[in-house]
Amino acid sequence: MCHLCDVRKSATLAQTSRRGFLNLAGGLAAGLAFASHAFAKDTKPPPKPQNAISPDQALERLMKGNARYVEGISKRHDFKHEREALSGGQNPYASILSCADSRIAPEYAFDSGRGDLFVCRVAGNFANDDVVASLEYSVAVLGSPFIMVLGHESCGAVDATIKSLKDNSTLPGHLPSLVSALAPAVKAVTGQPGDLLVNATKRNVVDTVAKLKAATPILSAAVEKGTIKIVGGVYRLADGKVEMVG
Repeated sequence: MCHLCDVRKSATLAQTSRRGFLNLAGGLAAGLAFASHAFAKDTKPPPKPQNAISPDQALERLMKGNARYVEGISKRHDFKHEREALSGGQNPYASILSCADSRIAPEYAFDSGRGDLFVCRVAGNFANDDVVASLEYSVAVLGSPFIMVLGHESCGAVDATIKSLKDNSTLPGHLPSLVSALAPAVKAVTGQPGDLLVNATKRNVVDTVAKLKAATPILSAAVEKGTIKIVGGVYRLADGKVEMVG
C-alpha cells in the first residue's frame, strides 16, 4: 500500500474514533441530564406558594386544621378555582401515612384543601418499600417538608394481628402480609400494662416513624439536614382529635 493510502486510512480511523467518542459523550451527558431533571426542584413558582413552609410550620398548620375539624368549624375550601393552578404541578406542605380505614380521612381531619397533603394509605399504616418510595417522591421531588404517620383507635388491622398471633392462626388471602408487618409492634408490647390494642397501635406508629427516619438514602439525609420532620400521631374516633405520640 502507498504512503498516501496509509495517511488517508489513518485520518479516516481518527475521524471515526472521534465521532464515536463524541456520540458516547453526548449519550452520557443526556443520561446525566435526565437523571438530574428527575429529582431537580422546579424553578417556576409553586402552584400553592402558601405551602412552601418549614417543617415546624407544617406541624403547626396541621394541628390548627385538626383543631378546627374537632370543633366543627372547618374552612370553606374553594376547590373550583384552585384546579387550574394544580393542573400543572403540586407542592404539598405535608405527607401523611395513614390507615386505609374508611373512618379516617386525613384531608378532612386536618381541614386541608386539594394539593395540601400527599397521602399514602394502607391498612395498619405501616411502611413497606412502596410506601417508603412514595414518601421519598413527596420529599425529593415535590419538596414536602413534613411527614406524619397517623394511626387510629380500634385499628382492625392491628386487632386482627393480635388475634392471629394469640390463636396461632393464619388469615386467608393476602392478609398474612399485614400480620407480618404489624406483628413486631404487637410482640413488643405484649405483657405490658394497659390495653394491648391501644399499646400496639401506638408502638406501630413509633416504630414506623423510626423506620422512615432511618430510610436511606433520601429520607434519612433529609432528616439529618433538617429539611423534613417525621412525627407520629393517633386519631381518636370519638372526637377526631389527633394526639401526638413518640
